[in-house]
Amino acid sequence: MPRTLNFKDNPVESQLFLGRIISAFVIIVLLTVCLIVRLAYLQVVGHQHYATLAKENSIKIEPTVPSRGMIYDKRGNILAENAQTYSLELVPDQVSDLDNTLARLKQLLDIPDEKIEQFQRLRKRQKRFTSIPLIANLTDEELAKFAVARPYFHGVDAHVRQLRHYPYGDLAAHVVGYVGRINEEELKELPISEYRGSTYIGKLGVESSYETELHGKTGYSEIETNVQGRPLKTLKEVAPIAGSNLHLTLDIDLQKTAYDALEKYNGAVVAIEIETGGVLTFVSRPGFDPNPFVIGISGPAYQALQSSPDQPLYNRALRGLYPPGSTIKPFMALAGLEYNTVGVRQQLLCPGYYQLPNDSHRYRDWRKGGHGAVNVSEAVTQSCDVYFYRLAGMLGIDRIHAFLQQFGFGEKTGIDLMGEKSGLLPSREWKLSKKNQVWFPGETVITGIGQGYHQVTPLQLAKATATLANNGKIVTPHLVDKVVSDAVTKPSENNPKTTLPLKSANINTIIAAMVNVVHSNRGTARSIGLDINYQIAGKTGTAQVINIKQNASYNEHAIDFKQRDHALFISFAPADNPKIAVAVIAENGGHGGSVAAPIAAKVIKQYLSDKQTALP
Repeated sequence: MPRTLNFKDNPVESQLFLGRIISAFVIIVLLTVCLIVRLAYLQVVGHQHYATLAKENSIKIEPTVPSRGMIYDKRGNILAENAQTYSLELVPDQVSDLDNTLARLKQLLDIPDEKIEQFQRLRKRQKRFTSIPLIANLTDEELAKFAVARPYFHGVDAHVRQLRHYPYGDLAAHVVGYVGRINEEELKELPISEYRGSTYIGKLGVESSYETELHGKTGYSEIETNVQGRPLKTLKEVAPIAGSNLHLTLDIDLQKTAYDALEKYNGAVVAIEIETGGVLTFVSRPGFDPNPFVIGISGPAYQALQSSPDQPLYNRALRGLYPPGSTIKPFMALAGLEYNTVGVRQQLLCPGYYQLPNDSHRYRDWRKGGHGAVNVSEAVTQSCDVYFYRLAGMLGIDRIHAFLQQFGFGEKTGIDLMGEKSGLLPSREWKLSKKNQVWFPGETVITGIGQGYHQVTPLQLAKATATLANNGKIVTPHLVDKVVSDAVTKPSENNPKTTLPLKSANINTIIAAMVNVVHSNRGTARSIGLDINYQIAGKTGTAQVINIKQNASYNEHAIDFKQRDHALFISFAPADNPKIAVAVIAENGGHGGSVAAPIAAKVIKQYLSDKQTALP
């Protein structure tokens, strides 16, 4: 009997069909949900981004660079300004043969190769239809030459631009600083929206430290463009907000007096107004002319500055590190009194040298025969080394470090300038961590006279001196007095003042001794105390540059100038009502009393004379 074949299984096929329908429905639902989510994202979350992209297809946002803020000294003298100048610029898209045009311009205006190379680097970062500077500051002669030949240079033109200018040149270069072209690394760090179109940025000094305030807020223009990106018409403009003007505490006339007073010596002079902490002078000599850096200093000129043995680019006031020498003695003497290690009338013997127990090495005094028995006041006045050798041993390095640290030694002063160095205040812990060595008693001895590992900056010395003159109330130096914009005048924010826990009687003893340094017959700076109707409190210092062997004599005339001792002087005046504190370091000056002290005296005399003249 033949077998019957069943070609249809209705229940199974129905079930299979239903499953496919359900799967298709689920897929359609999922795709619909994804579509809705994507539409929601585009309309809500990504609206701003995609709207901007769509707008950029037809509208170009062109930045408008703000005018940079001016910098003034305390009397209103302009330290940094925006000068009008002519800039020779090319639009590559309009120049048929760029290489030939550059060659002809080079021949016409005697343009150095590095300017051409700089232009080529800028060109690669810009659109072909933008105007790119070739010479940022045309001289009158160059402008006249180009004006005659202009018809033969299609796509090349001279434009009026603002260029940063520093009227006082090297006199204030280290404190005011300068601006220069933004480099690739800086471009990565800067906010794109604020620096679109900007060419310059502060590189040093106040220009760098207050870049945000000086730069201002960039404006923009909405420009309709064609498909190639060329502008057709301006649709909207938002004006830029000019940078704020800075008014410094610096007195440029006093700065010049201090700078000139250094004369042949490299060094630094820092003067601080004690009541406010405002920095009156911030001299680092030699200086340099900051103006060439704005337009791009030539390679040979920069190399000459870099290789100069005088290091004109080095900011000695902020970053120079020197042994404090005998200028540390008033602080050491105050430590002895505060710790009750010595009494005011207690005398220590100075036979001309000092020896540690069971040690043959002699730590010599600057006076070969010694000073005899001297008390703390006489030791400061006559700068007796042996007294402070003994005192250092009695105090120990731990208490010396703890006490000097209160005055800011070994720490940054907090001035509103970037790049400050903190100096070095040695301790047991420091030597163990840095040199993997224990501390030796002999190192404590020489620390007592400001030698050895101890290093200070001139700014640090000035701050410590101002704090001492201020009866222990800490003076934090600052340079910017106020920030002035179109909308508001904002005073600079200074750190709150704190007072060190010192006894007034001890401070008065030290100040009286410092007055004797200048006004007594045995003082080491008595030459500057003549012909003034007020008293100056001061302390001379001499810092060794080279070590002298045990039995050798120091003869400055027999050694190279660069190996001679540094001359230092700290001071404040008037002693009974201090207004100004000054720290001076004259490199290789030899003697604090004959070289550094007269420099400080000139600054003090001019400041107090001007202050007296200003009184009604």
